[in-house]
Amino acid sequence: MGADALESTDLITRADLPIVRRLEAVGFRAWPAASVHYDGSWLIRLTAGHPSKRLNSLNPLDPSDYRDLEIRLEKAAKRFSDYELPLTVRQSPLTPSQMTALMDAQGWSALGESIVMMADIAASDLVDGMDYLPIRDVGRFVDARIRICGDDPQSKPGLTEIMNAIRPESGLFLFEDAVLGPTAVSLVVHDNDLAGILQFGVAETQRRQGIGASILDASLRWARLRGARKAWLQVEADNEAAIGLYRKFGFQDVYRYVYRRPGA
Repeated sequence: MGADALESTDLITRADLPIVRRLEAVGFRAWPAASVHYDGSWLIRLTAGHPSKRLNSLNPLDPSDYRDLEIRLEKAAKRFSDYELPLTVRQSPLTPSQMTALMDAQGWSALGESIVMMADIAASDLVDGMDYLPIRDVGRFVDARIRICGDDPQSKPGLTEIMNAIRPESGLFLFEDAVLGPTAVSLVVHDNDLAGILQFGVAETQRRQGIGASILDASLRWARLRGARKAWLQVEADNEAAIGLYRKFGFQDVYRYVYRRPGA
C-alpha cells in the first residue's frame, strides 16, 4: 500500500466502532450476497452472478478476532477458489490490526478506497412532500442502471437477483428523458431509522446539470417520509464530483475501507 492509503487506514482505526458495526450490518442487508459463511466473526460473502467486490469479500467484524490468521485465510481462499475468485479482504475499522500487519508484511495489494458517509436528514432543510415517486419495475431500473453506468449487459440477471433479494423496504428512483432515455438512477433502502443510497448514477452527458442533486433530493425526501432519520452511502474516495454533491446534502465521513488481495 502507498503512503496515502496507509495514512487513511490509520484514520479508519480511530472511527466510532459502534456506529461502524451498525452501518456494516445495514449495508449487508441493503446489498445481500447470494452465499454467506461465518468463520468466527469473519463474514464471507460470495455471489457467483455478480463481480462486485462487496458481494465477494471476507469481512472481519471484530478487531479482537485474530486467532490462527494464516490458517483461516487459507481456508477462506479455498472458498473463493471454488467460485473461481481471488481471496479479497475488505479492510475496515473492524479488521484486527494483526490481520492488517500480516497483509502488509506479505505485500498484499490495495484495490481502491471507499468512504462511508452519513447525513442527518431528520434535521435537514429538505422540503416535505414528493415531486417524484419511485417506480416498482426492477427490470426497468436495472436496464437503466446498466445503460447509465456502462456496465456489462450480461450482469443484468445477477443484479436483478440481488435487488429482488433485498428485504427492507426499497425505493427505485429513475429519471428519464423522452429523447435521451434514462438519465439518473438511485436505489434507497429504508431500514428502521436509517436509509441507504445505493446504485446511484447519472448519465455522463447529463452531469453537472443538477440532475444528480434532484434525484438525491427525491431519494432523501422519500426516505424521511418513511421514517428514516439518517441516510448513509458509500463512495469511492477518488470520486470528487460525487463527494462534493453529497457534502452539499450534509453527508460527512464516518469511516473508510479498502479491499486487499494477496500479491502485488
